[in-house]
Amino acid sequence: MDEPKDGYTIMIFRGSVAGPLKFTFSRNFIRKSIGIAAALLVIEIVLLSQAVIRIGEMWELKALRAEMANVREQTTLFSTTVDDLKRRLLAMKEINQRLRMMLGIEPQKTETVFEGKGGDTAPPAEGTGEVPGSSLNAIEAKPVGDETGGQEEPKDELLAQVQSSLKWLQNEAGSEERTLQDLASVVENKQARWDATPSIWPVRGWVTSGFGKRISPFTGQVGVHDGLDIGAPANTPVQAPAAGRVVTTGFDPRMGNLISVDHGFGMETQYGHLAKILVKNGQKVKRGDVIGLVGNTGLSTGPHLHYMIKSNNRAIDPQRYILE
Repeated sequence: MDEPKDGYTIMIFRGSVAGPLKFTFSRNFIRKSIGIAAALLVIEIVLLSQAVIRIGEMWELKALRAEMANVREQTTLFSTTVDDLKRRLLAMKEINQRLRMMLGIEPQKTETVFEGKGGDTAPPAEGTGEVPGSSLNAIEAKPVGDETGGQEEPKDELLAQVQSSLKWLQNEAGSEERTLQDLASVVENKQARWDATPSIWPVRGWVTSGFGKRISPFTGQVGVHDGLDIGAPANTPVQAPAAGRVVTTGFDPRMGNLISVDHGFGMETQYGHLAKILVKNGQKVKRGDVIGLVGNTGLSTGPHLHYMIKSNNRAIDPQRYILE
């Protein structure tokens, strides 16, 4: 069939009996239809792309909300842990103060126990009497984006509280570290002084002559005895009553075989009339080490040990220091 000059004709044959169907469309109509179809296709593509973008944004928002909820939960847990560390640090601080008193250290200027503060000041929640964000109350986790209308705690406030708590812990930990160093220094010093303090009998026996005034067994005159005479069988071991360093070994016409031990802190001990010297000059000894044997050398009426203690070069009664 001939095509019209200004359009197109479509014929549909339905069989040998029925006549054909004939549809004629102008070129202008075809052009408009194609234009409309193209426009609809573009609109559909745009709408579809926008829908894909919106679905992606929704998934991203959901993931961000889940991440924020996890971060808040972790922050809350961390804040609770920090509060627990605060309690422990405050307990340690109290113990340190007691130890300082026990060791005779001048106590530090104490601050209010709960000096650590953090977060913004907020009025108490109505009907609860509790201050939100209290540094010593566990922070209750609130769901992010609660659809029931619940308001979450402001993020900046929680972070500020945690940062303030961390700063407090850092300052207090530094203070307690210095306190422990002071305590350790004092304990070491006291331990060293205790180790250097004569506190045991250098030899087991009996006191034949005490410290102080007495009648000399050689001149018969009253004099001052500067130590203890401890009677014991000959060759009985003589022990160092404290840690120290041997500074003198040799023979003295009056004291016989003699040993002097410097214990530090101004303390010195001497051991006279020994049968034998078992240490050398400069040798370090500990409490209980055998340094010699009881003898009868020098001016002596029988086997015994002359035991003398000097404090800052002044002779003192040894029995003041003997604990056992």
